[in-house]
Amino acid sequence: MNTATKTIKVYDEIVDFIASGTTPQGVIDFHLSEVAQERLDDLVYSAKNNELTKEDKRELEKYLVLEHILRLAKAKAYKYIDTGIKENASILH
Repeated sequence: MNTATKTIKVYDEIVDFIASGTTPQGVIDFHLSEVAQERLDDLVYSAKNNELTKEDKRELEKYLVLEHILRLAKAKAYKYIDTGIKENASILH
């Protein structure tokens, strides 16, 4: 496990992203940083090998909830963008 990546919680970036406000395109474009992705990979590896500590398990569970919400938000953002494109096209005609 990479100890440098253990200092952050993998879900912190999602929380920061939500807190900072965004646009539909920003939601679609959001990806974890390389450091957070490495932390997530470490957690998943540990989970597959039954090596998660209680703290790591809580961290992974919190991440999975937020990641699910982010996926739902991305799906909704695509609809907003698609609707916006159709509305703008009808105004031009």
